[in-house]
Amino acid sequence: MLTKEQIVRAAVEVLDAEGVNGLNIRRLGTQLGSAASAMYYHVKSKDKLVVLAADHVFAEIPLPDTAGVGWQEAAASLARGAYVMVVRHYWLIPAMSTHLIYGPNKARFDERSLMIYESAGFIQAEADQAAATVLMFVIGAAQGQAAQAAWQAHLRRNGADADKELQGITAEMLAVTQNLPRLRARIDSAAITPPGDPFEFGLHTLLAGLESRIHSPTSSAP
Repeated sequence: MLTKEQIVRAAVEVLDAEGVNGLNIRRLGTQLGSAASAMYYHVKSKDKLVVLAADHVFAEIPLPDTAGVGWQEAAASLARGAYVMVVRHYWLIPAMSTHLIYGPNKARFDERSLMIYESAGFIQAEADQAAATVLMFVIGAAQGQAAQAAWQAHLRRNGADADKELQGITAEMLAVTQNLPRLRARIDSAAITPPGDPFEFGLHTLLAGLESRIHSPTSSAP
């Protein structure tokens, strides 16, 4: 007998392969060898299914033990786990722009995040602001890779050649930056020299800034 868990797992697989636009109840029923009516018995709509799938992937983020490490290491570990998860499931970013994501796994993530920032010394709304700021950074940092994965999924759905498309785009970018030496140099070198890790740089800078705010005499909880 088909279960909601099976449906949600299959939905994640479809979303990973084709994105939100590639998901529909009938296609999912075909993949699971079940009638669409059986899908609707467990999940009332595609929108609800997207929310369930999004909450499901939040369970992949390891929740650090705040008692075993300092707050900065716990915050960094949680942020890294969230970043890896969002990059893996690129469809989550557009889904979060059109759906209110909630559920037990997202709630556990949020609870642990608040616990970390409260243990750092933030109180009341400041803990909320610190947690939200770091999550916004994680989502923004993952945007580039997520957008590339979404673009590749779009090409797959349309049967396009990704390598050929990328070559054409690179040529256009070089033409656009012909008189912009800094940008052109970076495009020319991108295929040869791997860039540094902007995520780790940004995360370290952000957490250091939050640390300084804790000890700042001007910092106060509302």
